[in-house]
This record gives sequence, C-alpha cells and structure tokens, in this order.
Amino acid sequence: MIKVLGINGSPRKYGNTYKALMLALEGAKNEGAEVKLVNLYDLKIEHCMGCVSDNIKSCKYPCPIDDDMKKLQEEVLKNDVLIIATPIYWYNVSSALKAFIDRLTVFENMIVIEGRSWVEGKIAGFIAIGNDTGAIAVIQNLMVTFNSMGFIIPPWALAYYTEMGDVTESENAVLDAVNVGRVTVIMAKVIKGLERPPKVWYRADAGYREFALKKAREVRKLVLDRLTS
Repeated sequence: MIKVLGINGSPRKYGNTYKALMLALEGAKNEGAEVKLVNLYDLKIEHCMGCVSDNIKSCKYPCPIDDDMKKLQEEVLKNDVLIIATPIYWYNVSSALKAFIDRLTVFENMIVIEGRSWVEGKIAGFIAIGNDTGAIAVIQNLMVTFNSMGFIIPPWALAYYTEMGDVTESENAVLDAVNVGRVTVIMAKVIKGLERPPKVWYRADAGYREFALKKAREVRKLVLDRLTS
C-alpha cells in the first residue's frame, strides 16, 4: 500500500491550509493510499545548524539535533509520498515549514556519503494558501527544492487558493487539492511498477467533481465540529 504523509505548515490548526491538505489526503485515500497528517506547529523543530558548511560529510542522517524532527524524519523515510501545505508568508513558506525543509538536508546530503539521496524517488505535491500574492513563487520554490533533493513531482501536483473565504467552498480549489492527492499516489504506484501511467492524470469529469465536492462538505463539517466541541 502506498503511504502518504501530509505536512501542515500552518499555525492555524483548522484553517484553509489544513482544509486543503485534508482534501488532498482524501484524494490519496480514494486511490487506495494510507494517509497521515502532521501539524508542524504541534512539534518542537529546531533550526538547522548548517553542519554542511563546516564539513560536507558531517551533515548526515541521523541528525545530531535532539528534537521532534527525529521522529518526523523517520516518518518521511517510511512514506512514499509527501504532500506539503503552507500558508503564504511574504512570497515564501511558513517559518515552521522552512525549518522542516532545511532539516531534510540530512537525507539529500547522503549522496555525498553513500552516493544516493535517501529521498530520491519519493513523490511530492504542494499546496499554497493565503489571501495574498505569492502562491506561484511559493510553489516554484518548493518544487525546485524538493526536486533538488531527489523527489519526483507528477503532473498537476499543485494547488493554491488566494482569496478570502473558505477554501472548501471554491469548486476549482477543491478539485485542484483533491487531484494533488490523486496524482501523487498514482505516480508512486507507477514508480513502484504497480500501475501503468494513466491516460488522464487530472480528473475534472462530472463524477470526480461530485466526489471532490462531497469531500469538501465533509471536511467543512469536520472542522466545524472540532472548533465547536
């Protein structure tokens, strides 16, 4: 079974970033994946110390910093897919997500020590949310960074929403988010030789649209229940 790890980089635990990520995970589950969501702001993640600047081979797994990132690094290794969701902060990701990304260098830098990045061949998808400009800049930055680490990025593995209001009420944003989950899981299956590439990656047909909007209603209700309980 394909395993998907959703990373919520927003301090607003049940805000639009969380909702969009939940929609992506619903898309992943619909393709038969096992999913898990992590809220970065629930964890203690220290900033990278830049060991690689002193000695390129000193940056390696396991990281010497003793914090919650150790368990999260283990989760990254266990999973086939990472779906990264972040609010837009000054054309960039949140500070918690930046710390998380920097600390993934221990996997990428294993190429210097063992000849291979430990995250090479894993799949990544991206979501950027915020009532501000900069969504494309954020996603471009994430795509370049994760691809440079060895992650594979499928077609249509991005979603963004830059308006006021609830992301679950935007049909286009909902469809984009659910498709992020869909295409990342399909790509993981293709890489593992479990499936052939599909003729259509991004689904926007009436049946899939109905499925996506149903999941949007469920996510909206879930968040409302959690906020009022």
